[in-house]
Amino acid sequence: MTSDVSLTFNQTVRGITEFIEVAIHAILYVRQVYPTDLFVRRKKYDTPVFQSRHPSLNEYISGAVKAIGEELVLGNVDKVVVVIKDKNQVALERFIFSVQNMIEVEPYNKDTSVQEAMSSAALGQYFRAFLVKLNMVESQIGQMYLGEDVSFAIVLELKDDRSPSVSHSKDPPPWIPADNQHTTAGASTAAQLHMLRAVDTGIINLSLAVQESEEKLRREREPEIDVKGKQRAV
Repeated sequence: MTSDVSLTFNQTVRGITEFIEVAIHAILYVRQVYPTDLFVRRKKYDTPVFQSRHPSLNEYISGAVKAIGEELVLGNVDKVVVVIKDKNQVALERFIFSVQNMIEVEPYNKDTSVQEAMSSAALGQYFRAFLVKLNMVESQIGQMYLGEDVSFAIVLELKDDRSPSVSHSKDPPPWIPADNQHTTAGASTAAQLHMLRAVDTGIINLSLAVQESEEKLRREREPEIDVKGKQRAV
């Protein structure tokens, strides 16, 4: 396929799925969920990216992303959330990939170019812009010391009338019920949402935002206690 040909539905799904996987690695690197020496520098969408080189972590991410792709094909996905949480499983930040299917495509047409859809080359440039914004996210939400026991989870939020599809492979089901406070529905009204980037492919719209939880914001406002027991402003 030449780069200026309009995308098909399946190409769009594959492109978005691949981007989400790249972005998850970038989030873990930028927010320092793991030590920087766990990552190796790569290049994707004509921009530098960092990828984990830990086999178990990569297997978890790729397995989750594969399952996300299967739900995207079926039109079931509403949001994909990468939640960063503390040692007590309290959500601190949520990176939210929101998906909106703009057109209905019959199964037999999913490999047919969609008129008015963007090209694969244009989509790649948008993904590059997403990653540039993601790599500069500290300018919007700052760098917070999360501690050594920070972790993350990938949460899949489906459309209201959908349920996870049944896997036909021998692999165990990739999804378990999420802790409500890790989801967007479980976020407090005091949480702060920052939009990073959005793209309208003409087939599926994708946007990326980061949400700071009320608990994270509260901790940042709290005064610290120094070793002498006196309060000092953060």
